[in-house]
Amino acid sequence: MKTVKIMLAGAAAVAVAQVVAMPGASRRAEAEAQAKAIFEKLAPNDAVSLLMMDNPEIKDPAIPRHHWWNEGLHGVARAGLATMFPQTIGRAATFDAELEHKVGDVISTEARAKHNLFRAKGLRGIYTGLTYWSPNVNMFRDAHWGRGQETFGEDPYLAGVMGTEFVKGLQGDDPKFIKIAACAKHYAVHSGPEKLRHEFNVDLDMRDLYEYYLPAFRMLVVDGKCEQVMGAYSAVNGIPCCASKFLLRDVLRGEWGFRGTVVSDVGAVNDVSANHKYTKTKVDGCLATIAGGLDICSEGTYDCLRAEVREGRVTKEQLREPVLNILTTRILLGNIGDVKTPWDGLGENDVATPENKALALQCADESMVLLKNDGILPLDKSTLKAVNVWGRSDETRALVGNYEGSAGMYMTARAGLAAELGAGVAIEGDHAQYMIAFIGMNSGDEGEGHDKNNCKLWNRQIEELQKMQKDRKRRPIISVLFGGSQQEIKEVCELSDAVLHAWYPGEQGGRAIARTIIGANNPAGRLPLTFMENYEEEADIKDYKLPGRTYLYATKKPLFPFGFGLSYTTFGYDGLKVYKTKDGVAATVKVTNTGKLAGDEVVQLYVRSPKDSGDRRIHHLEGFDRISLKPGETKTVTFNLSKEQLMQFGMDGKQSLAKGEYEFFVGGGQPGFTDGVQSAKLAF
Repeated sequence: MKTVKIMLAGAAAVAVAQVVAMPGASRRAEAEAQAKAIFEKLAPNDAVSLLMMDNPEIKDPAIPRHHWWNEGLHGVARAGLATMFPQTIGRAATFDAELEHKVGDVISTEARAKHNLFRAKGLRGIYTGLTYWSPNVNMFRDAHWGRGQETFGEDPYLAGVMGTEFVKGLQGDDPKFIKIAACAKHYAVHSGPEKLRHEFNVDLDMRDLYEYYLPAFRMLVVDGKCEQVMGAYSAVNGIPCCASKFLLRDVLRGEWGFRGTVVSDVGAVNDVSANHKYTKTKVDGCLATIAGGLDICSEGTYDCLRAEVREGRVTKEQLREPVLNILTTRILLGNIGDVKTPWDGLGENDVATPENKALALQCADESMVLLKNDGILPLDKSTLKAVNVWGRSDETRALVGNYEGSAGMYMTARAGLAAELGAGVAIEGDHAQYMIAFIGMNSGDEGEGHDKNNCKLWNRQIEELQKMQKDRKRRPIISVLFGGSQQEIKEVCELSDAVLHAWYPGEQGGRAIARTIIGANNPAGRLPLTFMENYEEEADIKDYKLPGRTYLYATKKPLFPFGFGLSYTTFGYDGLKVYKTKDGVAATVKVTNTGKLAGDEVVQLYVRSPKDSGDRRIHHLEGFDRISLKPGETKTVTFNLSKEQLMQFGMDGKQSLAKGEYEFFVGGGQPGFTDGVQSAKLAF
């Protein structure tokens, strides 16, 4: 029997070895002192220049040009060749925090390598720098939101844990330098509607804010030491996020101790006066954001401050704080001064390597969620003669999602089947034994700037599945779903013998799909979202109130619950023990592979508060671990939770530990939806 321990990182039970976020406080203090020395030498106009995302070259003191805008949600984007991993929502489905750390590490290695190559050619403009605007840890609370694919799903804990490990992978563990600067976006409350984002205001009480919309950001800042935070376009309670002293100073820097750089979303500073009408003039809008705690204006709006500085209405001293934050981040990146970093030797041979592509395949394998299986999967490759495919089998856009880079070669669904099935199995053969329908969405159906009008599949896709029914007894139907958000798939499940959710699975996605279909990969992905039968009665996307949304506040039975996913093997749980520790609670449980195939299981721990505590959440995820088990093998999984993870939130946003009996559930999914879930109670 083996034991797997989940270590405590801050307030989160994280299934990875403890990694101390670097550089530490003393190194940051050293960088801040260096930044102060540089600031004293700056001309006032040069100080203004540093406040915008395209930092120009300054000769005295010597500061090279650096552009702050770079993207890396699932690989280095918009900058040529790079490894393309599954889109973020697919990686959330892996429930594998250790793997997410590795993904971040590969992305930052390729980012550094490409930065070195660009710098050698004198390129220092957009998409060549070291400050990356990833990850997106907004809460995916509404199925219509076009950018939900960029997130880790609907649960704050899952998003916080996965996002924190991604940040640690991006920023590295060097004691002196940050590998690349990660960015938690879009702070703090942003998940649609996309068309109104430049003027939209969210009215929200402190309980909703602290209970649901802030926790993931807090984990990235407190546990991950994320170097950047991006202010959102929208306003909260009438104040634009990029001008909110409450969000940027009181919470971010005050409560959480953030020491890095705050950047605006592109155009958000202009929105303060032009769209939110928070100030009467553009100058006043700029000054409001600086007073609010913003550092980088990700546009040219701060240009209007040059005349103010020149004519003495704004002093250089008023710009001290944001300029010091900006310079400190750049110094920690090794971006200012004649310094050597551990990554200066990276280059072309470190980008899109076979090892990186293998990790992309592993990530795609682990992201596959099997939703239905009437016993036909996995297919027996030795007896397979031919399969027929239909739909998005040749589309690279169905692999990548938005904010994508260029993988060079993409393994489409058809190509993946051909590669995995081999020369002896025909695709589109006359004697096909199975029909494989590749349906769902591609990145043109959802994304930045446009939400979905509805969650239905294209009519043609359903019609084609209906046509296939006449041969279904002879040729069973396997449906493979692409997409980064919920779709209404009840009819798909009724018309199919097996349904596999592939998300936007990245450059190796086609191979991962094929490997799963033939059993070379035993699927263990779990849904990071709740799938409902339909979304016709869902609350308006403009309504940010929580009741009825996500599994935490659900009022209706789902088609597929958060945390759900099937396997080709079976697992049993036994011996759950929950007991108090010095810092909180520990839970241990034995997990056994009771089937005939090796496979991964995602062990999930949910907490339910005492009945009279006033907690609106039905229960909430507070621990998970993805483990591998051979047939008959047993492992003991241990979770360590802090008392903070048990607490409830009041209307003032403050936490307290209610007296009474807490219930703990551990199993392969949520209680009430998954067989074999163990439960135990503990009184406080």
